[in-house]
Amino acid sequence: MTTMSLTKKFLTGLMLVCGLSLTAQANTAGPAWDKAPNRINDNAALQNGAKVFVNYCLNCHSAAFMRFNRLQDIGLTPEQIKDNLLVTNAKIGETMKAAIDPQQAKAWFGVNPPDLTVIARSRAGAGGTGADYLYSYMRGFYRDETKPTGWNNHIFPNVAMPHVLWEMQASMTPAQYDQTMGDLVNYLQWMAEPAQNTRQRIGIWVLAFLAGLTFLTWKLNKAYWKDIK
Repeated sequence: MTTMSLTKKFLTGLMLVCGLSLTAQANTAGPAWDKAPNRINDNAALQNGAKVFVNYCLNCHSAAFMRFNRLQDIGLTPEQIKDNLLVTNAKIGETMKAAIDPQQAKAWFGVNPPDLTVIARSRAGAGGTGADYLYSYMRGFYRDETKPTGWNNHIFPNVAMPHVLWEMQASMTPAQYDQTMGDLVNYLQWMAEPAQNTRQRIGIWVLAFLAGLTFLTWKLNKAYWKDIK
């Protein structure tokens, strides 16, 4: 292989690396994400988040892999779910379906609103967790009269979704609104994996059991070999 051929290969590889680097920088560009509060063990916060989700998000977005009766895991009784969270003719054992017709939604927004069951897991990236992204996104809307909805978003520029919580935001202090968005995001985080708290508790007990078993095994091994030189 000639020196000229080696030089061309080296330059080609260098250009490829630089191109990948620039692409990675472009993918991570944009405003920094704020850290979302982590309250997935707080049932009161999760219940408030569920209420906000059902009243504001479920109008357009489905959660097709979550059933209403699973909300009993965050401390709600079947009666509370029926009285406060079943806003349509849905049954408590059914999944959370959007109230809007999909074709109508596409005609209004240009795209079907995505299912939100696992949205908190799918939006993780270089800027942080999926919860961080959603927390920043929900607090990132601003007025933009050039857009069809009248709104734009710092985190997701040119988003088709309007700011459906603007009336709530206008009636609250910034701290109250941030807390409510934190509750909503924590509910979305919990909904993406309802068993995560149980999994973590079981994991702690398993690790403790393995640590105890390791200690006993070490003691038995020591006692067994003590008389052997």
